Amino acid sequence: MRPREPKEYAGREITVSFEARRCLHAAECVHGLPQVFDLARRPWVSPDDAPADQVAEVVRRCPSGALRYRYADGRAEEPGSPASVERTGTGRLVMRGDLVVRTPYGERRETRVTLCGCGATGNRPYCDQSGPCAER
Repeated sequence: MRPREPKEYAGREITVSFEARRCLHAAECVHGLPQVFDLARRPWVSPDDAPADQVAEVVRRCPSGALRYRYADGRAEEPGSPASVERTGTGRLVMRGDLVVRTPYGERRETRVTLCGCGATGNRPYCDQSGPCAER
């Protein structure tokens, strides 16, 4: 089954998109700006509840890339340079930079991803916490 398009939450100065299948629940968003990212509220993302630059900074903390942003003027996240790859203690690969990821549905340009290290994911190549590499 082809993955759903990310859900978008538009604000005046910044739009945040969320791809639920990629979320690893690291909680960088809810801890970083709880007034913007509130799981008890619907919609759970309210980009106008903090300055756009602060929202962008917190979105960049998302290790899986499930959260992204785009400013109202069209600017999107710039990839980090140089690219970096880190293997976690459980085998996942956390990557940042100007990335091209090949999925069963084609290539995707990315700036942040967490890839499965055990092969048991149902969202290949992204980790979806369904295999042993997600155990903490």
